[in-house]
Amino acid sequence: MTDIGKYTKELKKLIAGANDILLICHINPDGDAAGAMLALRRWIISRGKNAEMISPNSLQKFLMWMRDADKIVDFHHNIETGSALIRKADLIIMVDFNSPSRLGKAEELVLSSKAVKVMIDHHPDPGDIADLVISDTGMSSTSELIYSLVNEMEEGEFSDPDFIEAVYVGIITDTGNFEHGLYNGDTMRTVGHLLDEGVDKEKILNRIFSNFSSDRMRLKGFALHSRTIVHPELHTAYIWLTKEDLEAFRHVKGDTEGFANLLLAINGIVLSVLFVERSGFVKMSLRSKGSFNANVLSRKCFNGGGHRNAAGGEMKGTIQDILNHFENVLPSFKPELDAASLDMEK
Repeated sequence: MTDIGKYTKELKKLIAGANDILLICHINPDGDAAGAMLALRRWIISRGKNAEMISPNSLQKFLMWMRDADKIVDFHHNIETGSALIRKADLIIMVDFNSPSRLGKAEELVLSSKAVKVMIDHHPDPGDIADLVISDTGMSSTSELIYSLVNEMEEGEFSDPDFIEAVYVGIITDTGNFEHGLYNGDTMRTVGHLLDEGVDKEKILNRIFSNFSSDRMRLKGFALHSRTIVHPELHTAYIWLTKEDLEAFRHVKGDTEGFANLLLAINGIVLSVLFVERSGFVKMSLRSKGSFNANVLSRKCFNGGGHRNAAGGEMKGTIQDILNHFENVLPSFKPELDAASLDMEK
């Protein structure tokens, strides 16, 4: 785990010396991206500073209840406002991503900005995109990393209720409420402290994991019944959804959240993939168990990346093109899939 103490003095100094601070997360922000950004802003405000926030596109509806989520500028739908904030900033803090491509349409403006840039992230293989890179791949989430950084800068516990809540949201969403992902004893001790501080876990769990429409539930049933392919010999299963499928079930952003994990519940499956067709391209979400590295598969085959057991990517083309590509390359990963399966049986 990274010794974050070596970063906090410089980060605290940069924040104290900045006049116009901008926080920005990755495109298609999840609970960790939103939670980490909102949590860091709460601390900055407590220091007598202000910080604006940008997301490359809109937050999912199930995250909009969070305190100050309505203050996050959706760059895709507010390009003029977002561009002005980027040009004005003298300190840009990039949260929960380590590749400029994750900035969407804001990429060029952010990279060309003369502002001092800080990157705070927990994904592997960070790019050289900031003046100060704070990266810890051993953390469950960027929100957990923010929690550690802030408490180090405070030289004690920062117990602002909205900070505590945002960190909790980030941790439980990036771990699927501790069903997957990277977490360890330190993570659970952090969660224990958050609970001791009074975080309302029942409220948050209901709003994050039990806040879906009946259309979404029907789409889930359809995906499992009619759009699931299982390759037991390759320890792999996947779901594929076309644009027409999404339209038939009145899909809204966030409705397929969690679908990528569903097929890991099948006995013997160590790799589960969700393919979702969009206009002109297909998005992939990959989840794996044990030693199988979904990040490597995603990087090699889908122009993507992520963590060992949770990765994503996208490719141009029709969903049938992408499925054919996947079916062709998957057998080349059979040794790794077999090994992961054997490890899980031990």
